[in-house]
Amino acid sequence: MRDMHLIAAILFGLALAHTFATKSFERLADRYPRHAGLFHFFGEVEVVFGLWALVLIVAMAFVMGGGAAIGYAESRTYTEPLFVFVIMVVAASRPVLEAIRAAIATLARLVPLRTPLVNVWLCLALVPLLGSLITEPAAMTLAALMLAPQIFRKDMPEWLKYAALGVLFVNVSIGGTLTAFAAPPVLMVASTWHWDSAFMASTFGWRAAVAVLINATVVSAMLRGHLVDSPAPAPGAVRVPLLVSAIHLAFLAAVVGFAHHPVIFVGLFLFFIGFTHAYEKYQNPLILKEGLMVGFFLAGLVVLGGMQQWWLQPLVSSMGPRALFFGATALTAITDNAALTYLGSLIVGLSDQAKYMLLAGAVAGGGLTIIANAPNPAGAALVREGFEDGSIGVGALLLGALPPTIMAMIMFLL
Repeated sequence: MRDMHLIAAILFGLALAHTFATKSFERLADRYPRHAGLFHFFGEVEVVFGLWALVLIVAMAFVMGGGAAIGYAESRTYTEPLFVFVIMVVAASRPVLEAIRAAIATLARLVPLRTPLVNVWLCLALVPLLGSLITEPAAMTLAALMLAPQIFRKDMPEWLKYAALGVLFVNVSIGGTLTAFAAPPVLMVASTWHWDSAFMASTFGWRAAVAVLINATVVSAMLRGHLVDSPAPAPGAVRVPLLVSAIHLAFLAAVVGFAHHPVIFVGLFLFFIGFTHAYEKYQNPLILKEGLMVGFFLAGLVVLGGMQQWWLQPLVSSMGPRALFFGATALTAITDNAALTYLGSLIVGLSDQAKYMLLAGAVAGGGLTIIANAPNPAGAALVREGFEDGSIGVGALLLGALPPTIMAMIMFLL
């Protein structure tokens, strides 16, 4: 088993290196058009962890036997990848998106500032905080889709796009901490540590809310000279009836309510698909491909991450509270923050201060990379076409996310 653990750690490291190289593969596709399809495939960040998870299962079959490899793959819990896929598709449906967009526009008109500026601020501040109710993946999907035509467009300076993406990722990661059920890293520890929504709001939530508002305000001010009005609806577009919007929002609420019961929310999703076909004239094409790719990414992370406990847990348990905070923030950049807090929940005798520092560090670092927080691949999939080469550079994202991450760290350390 030790050999398998070492192989899994090496493959995890190769997967991380691959995520940093995705932009290079896109450039190779332009340089060598004969093999452009293959290079584009390797340049899809959503493919990375699924691809290396397959390599892990094949390696496990050779080392431990096919039965052991299949047994390991089946022992993983895939509720989160399934949920993110379903909630992305439902939240991105035209009736839901237009309902949220109309609410944002109504609020924006009440503020005596340029409407595009207020729209962007609300999408970067209010929607991430709304993630504490509708879950972080839903908030990420809605915010990314509404921000894409205003910020993540080809004529926007590249550094500003990365600054905005960093704020979006960080704000969604910390914005879900006002409740005990909406953020994946919180969910992993809430039951074990007996943390309810009242505790989360009073301990983490207000700090997160202040950081979210500051981050959104700063980056909106940076963007103000480059913003344009939201595109007008397509000519001849059929207006969505209020009842259809209400039914879509009911589906969204039901999926969120049964987020931990895949049999129920997948069944609801099938009914949702049927409803969208029945009233097709009120729909845009569902983002099934994007949702499936993100689900594939997260499922690969579940498979690869499940074999990293042997080195991660001793590392986490050896740190004092203050070191744990900074260590968790750094480790989150290379591991999913929900996996990190789950490992922390297995440590017996962790002090209350250490528990706080572990979760605070994990959510503060949730915007540093695409793999740091489960909703990040969803946001990346929806906005990446607006970036150079149609891909998101990992190093540039890290630089863009550092300032809002530091702001979140300061608030959590107060």
